[in-house]
Formats: sequence, C-alpha cells, structure tokens
Amino acid sequence: MDKVEFKQEKSAATWQRALGQLPNPHALQSWTWGEFKSRWGWQKIPLLLTSAQNSGEPLAAALLLKRKIPRTPFSILYVPKGPILDYNDGPLRRQVLAQLEKVARQERAILIKIDPDVVKAWGEEQERPFPSGQQFIQELKERGWLFANEQIQFRNTVELGLAPSEEELLMGMKQKTRYNIRYAGRKGITVREGSPADFDTILEMYQATADRDGFTIRPPDYYRDAWTSFYEAGMAQPLLAEFEGEPVAAVILVKFGDKAIYMYGASTEKERQRMPNYLLQWEAIRWAKTQGCRTYDFWGAPDEFVESDPLWGVWRFKSGFEGEVVHHIGAWDYPVRPLLYKLYSQLLPRYVEWLRNR
Repeated sequence: MDKVEFKQEKSAATWQRALGQLPNPHALQSWTWGEFKSRWGWQKIPLLLTSAQNSGEPLAAALLLKRKIPRTPFSILYVPKGPILDYNDGPLRRQVLAQLEKVARQERAILIKIDPDVVKAWGEEQERPFPSGQQFIQELKERGWLFANEQIQFRNTVELGLAPSEEELLMGMKQKTRYNIRYAGRKGITVREGSPADFDTILEMYQATADRDGFTIRPPDYYRDAWTSFYEAGMAQPLLAEFEGEPVAAVILVKFGDKAIYMYGASTEKERQRMPNYLLQWEAIRWAKTQGCRTYDFWGAPDEFVESDPLWGVWRFKSGFEGEVVHHIGAWDYPVRPLLYKLYSQLLPRYVEWLRNR
C-alpha cells in the first residue's frame, strides 16, 4: 500500500464520524473518553490514518493518551482498546505499527502500549484459535513488541449476541439463571433507568463492592466525571435494582457503535437472597437490545479458567447467561528505550503494590 502517516485530528465530529466508518470501534477510543482522561493527567492525541486516493476515507484511528513522567523529559503512551482498523488487512496492520513506533520516538516515550480488541481465540475449555489474531501476535513479536506485564483492561471477556428474540435469549440461558431472573421479580425486585442524580448512590454501592471483594478503586470524583461524560454524550445508561424503593444493586452500561458494555457494576449486601443482580443483568440485556445493539459485552472474564483466578466468582455468575468467551491478544508494549523500559517495568508494580497496601 502507499506510504501513509498518522495526522492529529482536531475535530470531535470528524473523529466520531471516522470511528463510525471503521470496524469494531470501542468506547475507550471515543472523543468523550479522550476528553475525560485529559482532565485526569493525560494528554489526548487523536491520530487518523486516511486514504489520499479515496477522498480521505479513514483507514485507521488511534486515540493516543500521553502522560509525562515527572522531572524527566520522557513520557508513556497508551492506546486504550485500540488502534481501530481492519485487522484482516496485513499490510495495513504493519503500516499502523510502524507509524505508532515513529510517533513514540517523536514523543520521547519510554514505551507505547496498545490493547486492541483483536480476538486470539474463542471458547472456555476448548479454545478455537482465530488466525488473523494469531498472525498479528507473530508480527508484534517480530517487530520487538512485548506482551505487557501491566494489563490495564480485561484481556478476556464474555459476549452475548442479541439477534435472537428475548424469549430465545432466556431459553438459551442456564436453567438456574433463568429461574433466578424470574425469582427476583416474584420477590419484589424492580429495575428502573437512572440518571446523574443517582450517581452518588451508585458510588456508595461501588465502594461497598470494592471493600467486600477486595479491589482498589479510584477517587469518587473520577467516576462522577467518567459517568457524567458518557451520560451527557448519550453513551451511558445507569440501571438500578430496588426493593421497596431502596436501591440494592446498579449497573452503568456504556453503548458505542453496535455494542453495549456492562462497564460498571455495584451491589450491597441487602436483599441478596432475592437475587437482584440476575434481574438487573437481564434488564440490562433487554435495554441493549432495544437500543439496536448487536452485542452485549459482560466486560471481563478470568485470564485462566481455574478457581484460583480472581475473577472466578464473577465468571460463575456471568457464565449462566451463556455468552461466548472471547480471548483477546491483550496489551502489548513497544519499548522505545529498552533500559528505561526495564526500569519502569520493575518499579511500577512495586508502586502499585504500595498503593494497595495503603
């Protein structure tokens, strides 16, 4: 293919239009997410690759996030859930990688990290390899990219196709899940659509969930900003499960393209015997279907399907809805400055562990 270069895009409308023309765009590559992250220590650099021969048709997009390393001239670069392109096009894949490597050198980066939604395999126990994903992994290795120690997003997930009717979706679920959905309704659980007025309530439940399940969360204002940004852009919908008017669980769905993502979930210990999370998840699936989505992404599955995996309990819940396990290639780093990269890779995990211990 002809030599092309990434160029920085200044227009939000042009960026969103370009993503709409590319295959499998992700919410974390949206202008909205870039603007949000720019308020939390990152600089957004939206890069478009266009075809001069075909009236500027977009070939690839990479919402690049840049963070300066304090008291140094260096930075780190991250392309969350990107870049976006047709990964079946081998020459384009290689051209995009070359361009990202070039940008990383220009930005004096120690590393650039990508974690595109490129499928490596499907299935829980008997993985079925996906040829173009396997080929892309080989290309990354050949160019000196390394599988990242720091996997920021979930590497694996569960996806449910929404083409069947609601009745067919229900009948496709495990019998116990279907029973629990109906049981919650019989036991007085109701689900309603929420608004930003509910964000503080959801935050309280989210903190309770983190305390109960032992994971670290960010400051409350971070989530308020993220949820409000998505909501005002028409990309997010909160749903709350209640018993006698009191919220007991919530989800925040993020819709982009033809996919709805169960990106945030929270619950309390109250009324758990009434199975509110089952009905809440079913209503989330129904909402996604009414929005014209083709796929419901449960946002996360174990790296290894063994009981010792931290996501095993969550997986047991999600598995009842009988979606398909999708294994992605995960995050990959290009070490622009290998010695500094090695130092950074050793210090960062210790810093994160220190934060967790605090």
